[in-house]
Amino acid sequence: MIVNDPATLAEVTAVFEHYETALVGNDVAVLDELFWQDERTIRYGGGENLYGVAEILAFRKGRPGQGLERDLARTVITTFGTDMATASTLFYRDSAPGKVGRQMQTWVRMPQGWRVVAAHVSIIDESE
Repeated sequence: MIVNDPATLAEVTAVFEHYETALVGNDVAVLDELFWQDERTIRYGGGENLYGVAEILAFRKGRPGQGLERDLARTVITTFGTDMATASTLFYRDSAPGKVGRQMQTWVRMPQGWRVVAAHVSIIDESE
């Protein structure tokens, strides 16, 4: 198995950036598309534990569309072979001084393209 095959790393980096643009722009259709449409998909959020795509889609529809801007730091994308990757990043929001967000995603190449199959988002004090 090749770790960080350059072509695969470029693909996942591009889809991760596409996801980030959709996230801060509240493009729910793209966000929904980039999550695996399956009941085995999991998203642990800052205040919710979502099991299955139905819960994730419902969360996205009810989430506020404002104040989503953020700055990323220390983003690490690692590919394993040509069909699986992880993306980890820290994020900061002006609306949350002294806090740092953490986001991790597991990406898998599906017949439809790269999809998030598991995600975790949490926020902690910056000093931790």
